[in-house]
Amino acid sequence: MISPQEAQYITESQIAIKWDDGTEGFYTAQQIRQACRCAQCVSEMTGEQILKPESVSEELTFLDWQQVGNYAYNFKFSDNHSSGIYSFDHLKKIKP
Repeated sequence: MISPQEAQYITESQIAIKWDDGTEGFYTAQQIRQACRCAQCVSEMTGEQILKPESVSEELTFLDWQQVGNYAYNFKFSDNHSSGIYSFDHLKKIKP
């Protein structure tokens, strides 16, 4: 399982994560919000994405974030969405 070695804000709308495989990714709040897999964003029954990616503003920012156990992060966004739990493996797959 992939794990972050370090994660930090670059701006209020961008974070940098250094992964334990030696790579580093830069992620915007918009990219991460569009990749949310919570029940509000993805149908629990079908797995279909409910969230329309184009509905997520480019000006979205992070309000807060915290580590969840040893496997994920939870982010709170300026659109007040905060129910997503992003496993490290899922975050790593987001194309920065």
